[in-house]
Amino acid sequence: MLRTSLLALLAVAGTAAAVEHAPRPGGIALLDVGAADAARPVVLYAGRPVLTFTKDGRYVAAVGLPLDVEPGSALEIEVGEDTRTVLIVEHAYREQRLTVENTEYVSPGEAALERIGREREEIDAALNGWRDITLDEPALLAPVEGRRSSSFGLRRFFNDQPRSPHKGMDIAAGEGTPIRAPAPGRVVATGDYFFNGNTVILDHGQGLVTMYCHLSAIGVAPGDELDAGDVLGNVGATGRVTGPHLHFGTYLNGTAVDPALLLTASP
Repeated sequence: MLRTSLLALLAVAGTAAAVEHAPRPGGIALLDVGAADAARPVVLYAGRPVLTFTKDGRYVAAVGLPLDVEPGSALEIEVGEDTRTVLIVEHAYREQRLTVENTEYVSPGEAALERIGREREEIDAALNGWRDITLDEPALLAPVEGRRSSSFGLRRFFNDQPRSPHKGMDIAAGEGTPIRAPAPGRVVATGDYFFNGNTVILDHGQGLVTMYCHLSAIGVAPGDELDAGDVLGNVGATGRVTGPHLHFGTYLNGTAVDPALLLTASP
């Protein structure tokens, strides 16, 4: 198989209107994978299919990179019978220390742990979905207007106890603010989950999935087809929170990626 470098990967990356090439932990690698006048190539990372869209007459693959990949490591991406190499660059994430008054959210009991386990299976199934449809460049509108925090990737401590890095963006908005679909998509899961509170998960196709947490109200049901701008719920403070806001998560090939790399403008 042919092995190539990412240095030759993407003339279009520098001209992309929205999606940003950021080959870092929790980032997105954009690869030019061939002329768009041929059949769309099969692109795989770690055995999982990768979103591929067309831009300027070329196919471009958008590979979601896990937060736990080591900077300096080289990841192999399968493009048909070839192999491409993505070199992971260094990126520093900050720490965040929060005080949670309800200590059950910090040290859940046995019943809560059983509930968390059941919910994790349901959430993971929704986040790992794949619908093989044709997509344009996967640019997303902001689901609410408000200050977008740089909270993705934060190394978090709740009541001084370390927890997993933050895998979304917190957007400041008042309780009850309408939340709008950032792109056409299908509702694949809704629920009142232990940590996430009232939650909606949208599947936009080809492994692009978005998640909305801590809602005060859910306005859609699984199976609903939404257009960009449709209201899916309202900002709230349910689940493990310190106040009202929207936790907005974006996923590619089952991997949480920084939403800032996909967001364009407000709705």
